[in-house]
Amino acid sequence: MPSNLEKLGRFLLRGLRIGASTVSIVELLRNDWTGGISAGVAWLVFLQVERRLPPLTQEPED
Repeated sequence: MPSNLEKLGRFLLRGLRIGASTVSIVELLRNDWTGGISAGVAWLVFLQVERRLPPLTQEPED
């Protein structure tokens, strides 16, 4: 069973990914290319890290 710390880490990583994508869209809509592209790159990095994590495995309950 995954530990609470692992679940919290995955939750925070998901939050960072969503936040980076939102900031990227907002900055690009405001024509702030540097901030938008930087946030987009951060989003890609968070996405790759999340994809490389092993899946959560739950032990069967008897």
